Amino acid sequence: MENKFDILVIGAGPGGYIAAIRAAQLGKKVACVDMWTDDAGKPKPGGTCTNVGCIPSKALLQSSEHFEQANHHFAEHGISVSDVKMDVTKMISRKETVVKQNNEGILFLFKKNKVSFFSGKASFAEKSDAGFKVKVEGKDAAEITAEIVIVATGSDPRPLPNLPFDEKSILSNTGALDIPEVPKKLGIIGAGVIGLELGSVWRRLGADVTILEAAPAFLTAADEAIAKEAKKAFDKQGLKIEVGVKITEAKNDGKSVKIAYDTAGGEKQELTVDKLIVSIGRIPFTSGLNLEAVGVKLDDRGFIEVDENCRTSVQNIWAIGDVVRGPMLAHKAEEEGVAVAERIAGMHAHVDFGTIPSVIYTSPEIAWVGKTEKQLKEEGRKVKSGQFPFMANGRARAMGDITGFAKIIADAETDEVLGGHIIGPMASELISELVTIMEFKGAAEDIARICHAHPTLSEAIKEAALAVDKRTLNL
Repeated sequence: MENKFDILVIGAGPGGYIAAIRAAQLGKKVACVDMWTDDAGKPKPGGTCTNVGCIPSKALLQSSEHFEQANHHFAEHGISVSDVKMDVTKMISRKETVVKQNNEGILFLFKKNKVSFFSGKASFAEKSDAGFKVKVEGKDAAEITAEIVIVATGSDPRPLPNLPFDEKSILSNTGALDIPEVPKKLGIIGAGVIGLELGSVWRRLGADVTILEAAPAFLTAADEAIAKEAKKAFDKQGLKIEVGVKITEAKNDGKSVKIAYDTAGGEKQELTVDKLIVSIGRIPFTSGLNLEAVGVKLDDRGFIEVDENCRTSVQNIWAIGDVVRGPMLAHKAEEEGVAVAERIAGMHAHVDFGTIPSVIYTSPEIAWVGKTEKQLKEEGRKVKSGQFPFMANGRARAMGDITGFAKIIADAETDEVLGGHIIGPMASELISELVTIMEFKGAAEDIARICHAHPTLSEAIKEAALAVDKRTLNL
């Protein structure tokens, strides 16, 4: 078979596999190369998200939430259980099954859409008259020629200086998903999405969890009211979170990890833990791509330089997802993948970073889109806002999950929704209504005038919209 293609996508994560499928739908001859494999060498497309990120973490969160409910909340419903135990090995096995199902789903989608898949590591060889020559090393070793290349190679976890990941005691997100037994003491560096979600998993299962955060305040990316409510909830659950921390030393003796740090007040502290999860951000993955062979430029932080349309410095090479600027989110990569495939086909496409939602899948869930009240006021925007608590929502009461609230921020004059912030049950699902209204430049009044089914959690969004105009009906 001649390995010549219209488009080659390097990387089969959320951005890459979606770009490949959309390009194929648009009539292009497409190939996709991905290097993820299991221990037996079987391909595992889906990237970090599917293999060691979004999907497996949600599987563990679900299992640990069931355990938490059985231990602490079933009695409220009249359900009596005793001697509840967690089989960590089985929990991890279920997580792996969920991951495998997603891997196989992507391979099926490639076959369905006639995308040629190559399992191996890709690197640029040279630019030729026919396009670009790319070498694939691995199970499906080959030399591929493509007129257009889309780079979607994702990112790697950032380690602490002088403390490399061994995935036994010093864990990245990868090792944190495969801890074989519940640690007595677990330390986490970084109170972001990964730190809070994985901290929640192991706290629910019985670990004593301490999270150390360098930022001077908790959840600085979220609205201040949301962050305050979240901290209160996590404190109540037993997650120990310290902010304004400066790590001065960390030692791993193979049995335990000792972390020396200065508190926000300047006090010197030491923490000894069985395992340490380091979640201090991620770095773009370009290792081994041989970008210099074709002249693709990187910026000073190691990201592939792209313009607003994801074009690199080399004509007919595009880049998307974590390897380029913008939020490191799977759904951002997906949107860029679709947009680039459509731009290549001559269509008009856009990705609005201002309406990309952020979600933290803790309990309570946290989700937001647009700007915070603080950001808008710093910009000099005149705004009005409304909040509605889940404790006044009938469905939330019936569920027994009344923590948190929904908040909507609108322009004081035009009523256009500029930000939506939710902490509470199913916030990850509820945020979509606010994303949609913002995409259509809708007003808080629009939400307030739309009929929402009763009883539903979504009524909290409607009531928050009514609160913007100071006319809530159920509070």
